[in-house]
Amino acid sequence: MKTRILALLFALSATPTFADWKNFRGPNSSGVNEAAKGLPTELSEKTTKWKIALPGRGLSSPILVGDRVFLTAATGPDQQQLHVLCFSAEDGAPIWERRFRATGRTMCHKKTCVAAPTPASDGKRIYALYSSNDLICLDLEGNLQWMRGLTLDYPNASNSLGMASSPIILEDTLIAQIENDSESFAAGFDLITGVNKWKVDRPKAANWTSPTVLKIDNQWVAALQSSKGILGVLPETGSSVFQFTGGAATIPSSSAFGDKLYIPSNGLTAISPGTDGGEPKKLWNESAQRPGTASPLVIGNKVYTINNAGVLSCANRETGERIWRIRLDGPFSGSPIAGGSDHLYIFSEKGIGQCVDLSGDEGKIISKIDLKDTIIGTASISDDAIFVRSDKQLWKFAN
Repeated sequence: MKTRILALLFALSATPTFADWKNFRGPNSSGVNEAAKGLPTELSEKTTKWKIALPGRGLSSPILVGDRVFLTAATGPDQQQLHVLCFSAEDGAPIWERRFRATGRTMCHKKTCVAAPTPASDGKRIYALYSSNDLICLDLEGNLQWMRGLTLDYPNASNSLGMASSPIILEDTLIAQIENDSESFAAGFDLITGVNKWKVDRPKAANWTSPTVLKIDNQWVAALQSSKGILGVLPETGSSVFQFTGGAATIPSSSAFGDKLYIPSNGLTAISPGTDGGEPKKLWNESAQRPGTASPLVIGNKVYTINNAGVLSCANRETGERIWRIRLDGPFSGSPIAGGSDHLYIFSEKGIGQCVDLSGDEGKIISKIDLKDTIIGTASISDDAIFVRSDKQLWKFAN
């Protein structure tokens, strides 16, 4: 008996633990996974654990649940074939693949594609949204739970450039922004049935930002961004708790830190929203901190932005005052990510992966790798590894 117990304890201690990354930009849509430990600071062939070919195009980030990586893709002349893929995080071995046919419009700009939104997970199921407004729920073994062709319910919900906003799960609700030039809305969906819990009209304008999560007075709030500003809603009901009307970008999303929100608005604007439904308090605005396509990243008492010239700026989170700036090897469409306070990771459109040391008086690029492929999406972090995809391949980097 004693021998069996020891063997069981050894097996449990040898089982890897995983810090999940369940949606676009990871925990609370922050871009930071503080539970990740031992990430590689050297991006090279040495730390390339594996790479695997993908069947089709996709800008969506990988998401990670336990020891599995989930990803979406689209194939076919008109990208009508929708893929949901599952791989082993350990060795990249394919576990399952499911295919569906798009029910909505698949037109989009040549730079993007139908598989642009990043899927989300509640740890039990995968929720995949596509630019065609097809919303698919599978369990972790790939069994279909439900599917909604949102274009059938909302036939004018599309734009000619393609949709790219990624859904999030907050409490027991899947929240998605289906925002466009015509039938523009945001909705909360029941996780089990896919039925609308709520739906709110949104500004009629193309919008590629994704919801951001913050906590105000012990309440989880989803911040919905558009060209008009930010609407903060409760996940269960969609009820408004605050509204920022100062305008905002329609590509880079906001980032939250506690109950503060950092918005790509007239540069970068920090606000402190309340829950009384009124206009939030503006803390500061810095026009020089304007993000390009990449969303801002908040780590500790610093906020980081990357502009369209590929310049990474570090500013004081409390005041907005710039501390330092360095030029990276850009341009960038994806957003930076981090596993803690010391290092930032970013992959350029040219496929150049870069690790930036943030621990000194100014940032310093300490490693680069050329993946020789176009990368438009944002990388992901889980446990001790970094995952990034192109249209052609999925890579894992780890020590």
